[in-house]
Amino acid sequence: MDTIQTPSVSTTTVTVVRGSAPVIEQVSTKHQMKLFIDFPHDLYSNDPLYVPELFIAQRDLLTPGKHPFHEHSQIQLFLAFRDKKVVGRIAAINNRNHNAFNGTNDGFFGFFECIPDVTVSNALFNTAAEWLKKQGLSTIIGPVNFSTNETCGLLVEGFDSSPVVMMPYNRPYYIELIKAAEMKENVTLIAWQVTADAVEDKPLRMMQMLENRLAQRNIVVRKINLKKFDEEVVKIREIYNKAWDKNLGFVPMTDNEFAYLAKDLKMILDPDFCIVAEKDGKAIGFALCIPDLNQVLIKIRKGRLLPTGIFKLLLGKSKIKGVRVLALGVLEPFRKLGVEAVFYGQIIRDCRKKGINVAEASWILEHNDLMNSAIQAVNGVPYKRYRIYEKAI
Repeated sequence: MDTIQTPSVSTTTVTVVRGSAPVIEQVSTKHQMKLFIDFPHDLYSNDPLYVPELFIAQRDLLTPGKHPFHEHSQIQLFLAFRDKKVVGRIAAINNRNHNAFNGTNDGFFGFFECIPDVTVSNALFNTAAEWLKKQGLSTIIGPVNFSTNETCGLLVEGFDSSPVVMMPYNRPYYIELIKAAEMKENVTLIAWQVTADAVEDKPLRMMQMLENRLAQRNIVVRKINLKKFDEEVVKIREIYNKAWDKNLGFVPMTDNEFAYLAKDLKMILDPDFCIVAEKDGKAIGFALCIPDLNQVLIKIRKGRLLPTGIFKLLLGKSKIKGVRVLALGVLEPFRKLGVEAVFYGQIIRDCRKKGINVAEASWILEHNDLMNSAIQAVNGVPYKRYRIYEKAI
């Protein structure tokens, strides 16, 4: 098969075929980097649910010297060509901090995109695996775009709607490509959707009572102080790296990585949706919601801000009617005291005030019963599932 099949909707059945062997090239030039970043735009050109990544953000993410991930780890990008046309891409990732923190010898693949052809996908997976083996690694895990601190997972359920901000997207046939590579399930991630007309008032009714109970323990829940943003970032980073350290595959973010993320998020941050819990003035938990910027990015062709994309972005931000609960964590000694419930109550209250009608809480490990039951209690619906796979190499 020599052409890219791009059905008009993501749920259209696509036949996975075996074609001629592709030519695999390492990405080493600016032109190849451009081809790597732009390939998904062609692959999903007729898919109304596809949301392009901003070109400049992807370029900086993948370029050593631009993103702090490259200060401690290494990636190699690969392109697959057939008849001089790009038909697939993949990144092989040696995340040294992950292995040091978890005591593992894992390699990762990410940024995987491919036409519906197992010959191409297998060539990409094999090429990535061989590169990882040369790095002395013994497994290949993915899709993970650097680590679980960035976008990760293959969409396996919920192909009828666009992804929200900083969540991945792929066609259903990718599941067949993964299976053809004989990869096994590592973990499943859930995205919950909460709509304004379905959420109950119970969290709001309980919020004042819970806040009074927390006050008796000298625990207060407050909004982030943007005038002291740098100080707040340090507090939140410490919670993040401690509250998530038992999650499967977690790796703490370095100071530079967290500062890089915080700088990006500050541009779209609504202080009403960044909430900190403190005990005796020391941070013990936080919750972060961000506007679903994908509602605007979906209209920006090929992720280019110039010449007109920047105006669509600036004008569209005020019209966003959805948020993503990106992170919500409480240090272990302070869980089950009601802090999480107050976070949810404040988020629901402020969403209503701002006319926001839908929120996605993502992602959450399938076996995280505490968080999943809390979202279910406010009538959340598990409407998308993502999966990370692995294979010995």
